[in-house]
Amino acid sequence: MSITTTTHLNFAGQAREALEFYHSVFGGSITIASYSDFGMPAEAPGAQNVVFGQVESEAGFRVMAYDIPGQAGDAPDAAGAATADIAAGAGTRRAGTHRENGMTITDQSFFVSVRGETLAEVEGYWSALSVGASIVEPLAASAWSPGFGMLTDSFGVTWILDVAAAYPAE
Repeated sequence: MSITTTTHLNFAGQAREALEFYHSVFGGSITIASYSDFGMPAEAPGAQNVVFGQVESEAGFRVMAYDIPGQAGDAPDAAGAATADIAAGAGTRRAGTHRENGMTITDQSFFVSVRGETLAEVEGYWSALSVGASIVEPLAASAWSPGFGMLTDSFGVTWILDVAAAYPAE
């Protein structure tokens, strides 16, 4: 028996644009169905929003996305999300995901992780995914990987990209 785990991203009206972007980065096939495709009257508000979307590549990348019903708005500003100050009790804290004092600080409940077998493979994904992104940590060698980097894309999704490292068996 085997299972497949797939990240499912929720958007407020930007799912189609996000899926098309991820398709341009990772290739493979893209499936997008709108609420009107499933019977909502085409003239109803939100009818053209995505009820089911998926990008799946031959290399193993897979992500799903949809637009949350009743939610509309502009895509989060990745740069703003990474640097905005939010009132928190007596002080302020930075919103989004950022590096501070050698640590990754975030208010997000998850990151999407993409691990490749070679640095060249990961560099290709990084180059495409980083367009319009806020770089949290540049792609570079780390103590645990020949290449590790973190960014928040223009849709507000934080990604970790790294190269699989061969660890000695214990």
